[in-house]
Amino acid sequence: MNVLFLAAIPLVIWLYLAFARGAFWHVRPYATPCRYAAAPRSVVAVIPARNEAGGIGAAVGSLLQQDFVGSLRIIVIDDGSTDGTAAAAVAAAEMAGAPERLLIIRGAPLPPGWTGKLWALSQGVGAAAQLTPDYLLLTDADVAHDPLNVASLVGKAEAHGYDLVSHMVRLATVTVAERLLIPAFVFFFFKLYPPRWIARPQSRTAAAAGGCILVRPQMLGRIGGLEVIASRIIDDCALARAVKNAGGRVWLGLTHDTRSLRAYDSWRDIGAMISRTAFSQLGHSYLLLLLTALGLFFTYLLPVGLLFSGNPAAACLGAVAWGLMSLCYLPMVRFYRLSPWWCLWLPLIALFYLGAVLNSALQYARGRGGQWKGRIQDVHVTH
Repeated sequence: MNVLFLAAIPLVIWLYLAFARGAFWHVRPYATPCRYAAAPRSVVAVIPARNEAGGIGAAVGSLLQQDFVGSLRIIVIDDGSTDGTAAAAVAAAEMAGAPERLLIIRGAPLPPGWTGKLWALSQGVGAAAQLTPDYLLLTDADVAHDPLNVASLVGKAEAHGYDLVSHMVRLATVTVAERLLIPAFVFFFFKLYPPRWIARPQSRTAAAAGGCILVRPQMLGRIGGLEVIASRIIDDCALARAVKNAGGRVWLGLTHDTRSLRAYDSWRDIGAMISRTAFSQLGHSYLLLLLTALGLFFTYLLPVGLLFSGNPAAACLGAVAWGLMSLCYLPMVRFYRLSPWWCLWLPLIALFYLGAVLNSALQYARGRGGQWKGRIQDVHVTH
């Protein structure tokens, strides 16, 4: 293959990503939730929690302190915790002076065909139905909500007629591993699911961020409830896809002030987080795994390799592709308030992610896919 033809491939890829992929890279730095005018609405927050004593107090407290014109109640489903999760949630509600707004449900044993999180959520949704809320807020036990977050979500849904509104919360970037890998995680996610495409009713693209999803109960009923996605590992995107397929409208945005409390202290922790769902994202297809590996090579690794090709023209094309790659990544790096120099590490980051994807396929083949909270949830079935 002619070296110049090979060198042109990454440049063509990045020209497409930069100008024809829904401007997925366009991130407003230091964005905060906007407050939209909306009539008073009732919201029930549903929090599945399994051994989350370290963070659930902050999560519950932040919800009880929302600046929100309307009613907000919280249901926590204690999914077999052994660390005092329920007690921590109750203590937070008492400290906020609103214990009557919190309901604790002891989760029932996990039935076959369900992932742990979705089974817990389904029990919470069933209990919430007794309160007939206008909206359900499906949120994680490790998310601290900005005081205007619920008002922002409800206002967005009300103002534009969305059936599902989701905020990608700000993930922690304290350790070196987090600073190197977490912004890229969000960047890669938006590359797969450009928010502008998600918001278009005529587009088939649908996605949500599972840590913070506001959904209308009527729409949840229309799709058949959470039962229709009971076994899905990537449950947030599966829910958004079901809503959109049913004719609903979906919106996903990035928020800086609602944040995840979960820390990833090491490279291994982040690798495990990626590996948990990566092969499921590929539909457990080894052909797609191969194509993904080739795509990562041509998109992220080849531009750097071309610099050492000994061919000045090829090296120039590689440098331009790497530069365009870095420019696309820059808004996300700025969003996380990091130095622009972190952009240059994206090829190395992509190599790490490739290793995590390969490990995801390996764990699935070994019958240990989707490990989370002591459960194996993505199991290889032999017929």
